[in-house]
Amino acid sequence: MCKNCWDTARSNNGGGCVVSHTMKPNTGPFNLQRYLSVMPLFSDLSDAERARLVSGCLLQRLTRGDMVFRTGELCDAFYVVILGQVKLFVSAPNGQEKVIEIAGPGRSFAESMMFLEVPYILNGQALIDSLLLRVSKATVFSEIEQDPRFALRMLAGISRRLHGLVQDVEAYALHSGIQRLIGYLLRDVQNTGSANPQAITVSLPVSKATIASRLSLTPEYFSRVLHELEAEGLIAIDKRDVRILDVQGLANYGPH
Repeated sequence: MCKNCWDTARSNNGGGCVVSHTMKPNTGPFNLQRYLSVMPLFSDLSDAERARLVSGCLLQRLTRGDMVFRTGELCDAFYVVILGQVKLFVSAPNGQEKVIEIAGPGRSFAESMMFLEVPYILNGQALIDSLLLRVSKATVFSEIEQDPRFALRMLAGISRRLHGLVQDVEAYALHSGIQRLIGYLLRDVQNTGSANPQAITVSLPVSKATIASRLSLTPEYFSRVLHELEAEGLIAIDKRDVRILDVQGLANYGPH
């Protein structure tokens, strides 16, 4: 993570945000109101409304491995990732994990639990050094009382996440493990809508074990399929970089 990004985000000057004790001393301005203005969830708010929201925000800097929250803890806020990545997961009694989501910059999480008024039902952990925006439940509820449109925007965000979870369940039930892995590798190609893209490189943002859990695969199966695809000449692996040599061939590989 670049030093300039951290330096800019360490301060509450110009934004009015309370700074967490996890932050280092202020070294430069971070205009939180401007940051909120470009986020879809908050972009339609007026300056006055965003100022009210900022009063209930907290910037939290986490190092890799730090917990954002744990299952069973009081859910009194939701979070937005400014920098870094957060793993949302559940743990079994034997210590095994199931990764539910990996939230990157601009993504919010924990809104639904906040509205249900139940404790956190999963865990949140920083995968790398991260900077989060913590938005308090009291501030959100107060803003909803003043402007019901804000509730609609939050509901839209929760609905998008629910839609994503439904797609995940569909993939687990209807797609083979190799199809899920290939779909993950080709997700950026699908998002850009390129008809016949040239060879592209996919950088795995986290460990293979974490991605495997996210796809409901074992780490061993994940690695085995990657090497199978490499042996077929469809990809080339260089540590966390996966170069897709034949996009169409990869899309058509395996059972359908």
